[in-house]
Amino acid sequence: MKLIKQSKLKLKKVIVNDLMQINYIYYLSEKPGKNFQEDFKPELTPKQMLEIGVFGGKYMTDCKKEFPKWFKKAKLCPDFHNPNLNFFKVNASQPLGVWKKKGWISREDPRGWFQWYCRYHQGRRIPWEDDKQIRRWRAIKRHIAQLKKNCKPQNLECRPVQRQALLHWAIDSRKI
Repeated sequence: MKLIKQSKLKLKKVIVNDLMQINYIYYLSEKPGKNFQEDFKPELTPKQMLEIGVFGGKYMTDCKKEFPKWFKKAKLCPDFHNPNLNFFKVNASQPLGVWKKKGWISREDPRGWFQWYCRYHQGRRIPWEDDKQIRRWRAIKRHIAQLKKNCKPQNLECRPVQRQALLHWAIDSRKI
């Protein structure tokens, strides 16, 4: 991955070369972690998510060059999906094939929502893709109401799969 500052447009050019994208180019137009859409308020940063344990440690293990600071304390397992690396020690993931079948995967982000969120957090903006992914993020929030209805506050043993799934979407279910 190379960062190239574009002097005229004040954009940073990112070139990605990993197992799923070769010479994919995108531009950062915002400062990292800033200027999110008004209705998009994630509670966890991508770095925090990787450190607490998400996606069985298997997600984006070949993307360390694109996001080097995030992977220093990340709980990773490059060989296989290991639910024991998840914060709640349960599997709350669906295979990539399911995501593709449901139309959740785009050319820009072939790994899905979390890859989109990582790039959005870094400052990439693609309006049509951002709108789609933020709609998906808002829809997953329905699980918050289910936790509040069925679990005592901060009872982390209640509905661990649902809690883990919320962590995958940058919602800190440990506080619910």
